[in-house]
Amino acid sequence: MTHHTLPVGSRVRVTSYGPFREQWGTVSAVHTIDADLEEPFCFYLITFDNGQIKEPIWFDYSEVEPITSSLFALQET
Repeated sequence: MTHHTLPVGSRVRVTSYGPFREQWGTVSAVHTIDADLEEPFCFYLITFDNGQIKEPIWFDYSEVEPITSSLFALQET
């Protein structure tokens, strides 16, 4: 599986099951572990758009996905 590290400032959507599913936010920090893996294992600190979740929360790379322009257009309407 190919995975690319998202840069700080990237817009993302949480895809994991749980209380944060479908929340939108921005990557505030990236922590990468390079433990002899083909691809680095990344954790992303996400700051959410809604005002209900005040503190940023860490998610691993498999729990978020970048927001594409078409998804962003759907949220805005």
